[in-house]
Amino acid sequence: MLNKIKGLIKEEQGQGMTEYGLVLGVIAVGAVGVLSLFGKEITTFLTNTINNITDGFNNTAS
Repeated sequence: MLNKIKGLIKEEQGQGMTEYGLVLGVIAVGAVGVLSLFGKEITTFLTNTINNITDGFNNTAS
């Protein structure tokens, strides 16, 4: 029983997954922060881009 406990303490297999989880959490928090700061600008940019592409297709189809 004591050997199993020692093995659990020395085992580092789950450490990598924990680190990936932490990195993913930091990226998610950063993405939410960027979207909350620049959300309107991003929406306006994408709307204008879609409208320009649509207008370009409409002009060539005529």
